[in-house]
Amino acid sequence: MKKLLLLIICLLPFKVFALADSAKSNILIDYNTGSIITENNSDEELPMASMTKMMTLLIIMERIDSSKIKLTDMVPISENAASMGGSQIYLEAGTRMSLDTLLRAICIASANDATVAVAEYIAGSTGEFVKLMNEKAVSLGLKHTNFKNVHGLDDEGHYSSAHDMAFIARELLRHELILEYSSIYEDYIKHPDGTNTWIVNTNKLINYYEGLDGLKTGFTKNSGYCITATAKRGNMRLISVVMGEENNSIRNQDTMELLNYGFANYKMETIIPSKNNIGSISIGFGKKDKVDLKLMTDVEDLVNINEENDYTYEIIKEEIKAPVYVGDIVGKLIVYANDSKINEYDLTVKESVLKANIFDLYIKNLKRFLKGYN
Repeated sequence: MKKLLLLIICLLPFKVFALADSAKSNILIDYNTGSIITENNSDEELPMASMTKMMTLLIIMERIDSSKIKLTDMVPISENAASMGGSQIYLEAGTRMSLDTLLRAICIASANDATVAVAEYIAGSTGEFVKLMNEKAVSLGLKHTNFKNVHGLDDEGHYSSAHDMAFIARELLRHELILEYSSIYEDYIKHPDGTNTWIVNTNKLINYYEGLDGLKTGFTKNSGYCITATAKRGNMRLISVVMGEENNSIRNQDTMELLNYGFANYKMETIIPSKNNIGSISIGFGKKDKVDLKLMTDVEDLVNINEENDYTYEIIKEEIKAPVYVGDIVGKLIVYANDSKINEYDLTVKESVLKANIFDLYIKNLKRFLKGYN
């Protein structure tokens, strides 16, 4: 009888445990490699509410890093910006606020009025700024995203996917300044008239999930509760997205479930340190005929702790003529795990090689002659 019951149980359909199954769509990726750890309906096009502001912030951060704008810039507040509904810090038309203050309002309080003010400052109008957002989405290869506004309020044809949100977040996190803002739990916004507005981060996970320091929440009637979160433990940073949740509590619970799964089952492993010798390359017309190669960065891989990988490598070298300097890209190291390509890494030279002069070429030829003579 026991054997019969065991046979029946074995024949029953096996139910695979689903992560964050309350969400309409979800994804968990590794920041360093961009590897997808787990996903469900991640390409479904859905309204993303204020997670929209990650693309707005990405364009702002790019302008800051390229010195086109500065944190000390005083941004004019238009009637349009001051009239924005939803989350706001009650900006007054005709006044000015520093870009630093407005960024804190966007990242902490998800302020729509501050978002519009900065978009107008950069592009002249929100319409022109939306064009920048969509152009950036195309350049990132995002196939399930279309922006109609800068803030994320419900708008026909304004949508994204968990996959695209995760990779916008990954691009945004390349700008380290963003975490200085998104990790602040509470702050005060000082207005030109001397009054203060207390703001509290809409991402409550910052206060109690280990390593979590961003990134952006969202909610509208059409989108439901959404969040793109990022957390770092040791040398591994993860990015999770959940969309279309029923309430804030479930949104946070599903986010922690995804992150917990990633941190419990994966680790970031250094496969080849950047200090290692990667062979050499011939240099034409240089003071040296050959020079050693080096990696620009460590070769890392996201590893499932329950699996073993067999790594192989392929080096592709370019034809190089002197002069060549440390930092110049002279080749690629392609890395395979279990015969599948996982990434490619830039190679440079370990030392700079200057162009040979006539005397250098004479000495080289003389050495070759003497070597052949002997």
